[in-house]
Amino acid sequence: MRVLWQCPDDPRAALVLAHGAGAGMAHRNMQSIADALARQGIATLRFDFPFIEAGRRRVDSREVATAAIEAAVADARGRSPLPLWLGGHSFGGRMATHAVLDRMLAVAGLILCSFPLHAAGRPSTERAAHLSSIDLPTLFLSGTRDALAEPQLLGPLVAALPRAELHWLDTADHGYRVLARTRGSREDVFAEMARAARGFVERHATG
Repeated sequence: MRVLWQCPDDPRAALVLAHGAGAGMAHRNMQSIADALARQGIATLRFDFPFIEAGRRRVDSREVATAAIEAAVADARGRSPLPLWLGGHSFGGRMATHAVLDRMLAVAGLILCSFPLHAAGRPSTERAAHLSSIDLPTLFLSGTRDALAEPQLLGPLVAALPRAELHWLDTADHGYRVLARTRGSREDVFAEMARAARGFVERHATG
C-alpha cells in the first residue's frame, strides 16, 4: 500500500484520511485538506483504495474498502503514538464509518468531510442507517451547497446521534468550492474545516 504521511513539527493527533470516489490520495482537494490540518497540528496518513491503484473507475466493494482502511490504520499506528482518528472525504468518509463497525477499529473518533448522505438529486438517509451504532465522537464537515447531503436531511440526522457534531461550511459544495461573493466568512474554507477539526479533537482528547 502506497501512503502519504504528512506530519507537522508539533502534532497533537493523527488522522487516517481516505479519499473520495473520483480521485486518489494526491488530488488537490485531499492535499488542501491535509495541508490545512497540518497547520492545525493534525498529522495525516493518506492512501489509495485498490480501485485507484488498479486504474479502475468503479469504487471498491465495502469489504475491500474497509480492509484497505484497516491496513492504513495499522500503518499509521506504526508511525506515531499520537491519538489516532479516522475519516475521509465523501466515499472515503462513508467507508470509514463502516470500517469502525465491520473491522472493530479502535480509533479516537471520526472526522467526515462531505459525508455523501445520498446520490445527487435523490435525497434519502438510507446510507446513514448504521451511524447510530457508532459509539465514537464524530464530526461532520459539510457544505451548505452539498448536493449529496441536503441540509434539511443531514442536520436532523446528526442531531439525533448522541456523540456527533455538524459544522456547516457556508456556501461550500461537495468539493468545498465556495461562492466567494456570498460567503459570510472571509476565512479560507479549508482553514475553517481544519480549525473546526482541531477544536473537536481537543474537546475529545483522551490524553
